[in-house]
Amino acid sequence: MTSFEFQPTLENEFVRIRPLQKSDFETLYSIASDPLIWEQHPNKDRYKKDVFETFFKGAMESGGAFLVLDTQTNEPIGSSRYYELDAEAGSVAIGYTFLAKDHWGGVYNPALKSLMLNHAFKFVDKVVLHIGAFNVRSQKAAERLGAKKIVEIEMEYYGEANKLNFLYHIDKKEWYSRQ
Repeated sequence: MTSFEFQPTLENEFVRIRPLQKSDFETLYSIASDPLIWEQHPNKDRYKKDVFETFFKGAMESGGAFLVLDTQTNEPIGSSRYYELDAEAGSVAIGYTFLAKDHWGGVYNPALKSLMLNHAFKFVDKVVLHIGAFNVRSQKAAERLGAKKIVEIEMEYYGEANKLNFLYHIDKKEWYSRQ
């Protein structure tokens, strides 16, 4: 397997992603400070600055985190990341995604995930998504992408307690057959 490129700058008609930088903290927190973003998430307190600081520290240490920008306005709208590359299984995880509320329910999440999936599938055959058991919005969004729920697992987020998650897979062949 060719070495996975964790932080490329990628762009399509709706979103551009670039590597997250330490200087992005205040900008990203201004989006993340909306409690509604986290209402279905396993960590509902992530809108609080001290809790978000832990999330951001984990994002920076992951080496795979992005700032997501709206290509029409060039304004930041959220974040996502690659993590848990498993060369043996030929998989990588995409997650820790959140978008500003005014970018929900439209083209932005599918455009973001399409960018990330197309890039990932240059290197791996399977993408994994960990989604909180009560995060129905994200579960439905993953299923619209063709992701299949595989199992329920307890998962520890960086610096946070274990939470029940659903593990979803997207297979490379299935992804390209849907395009």
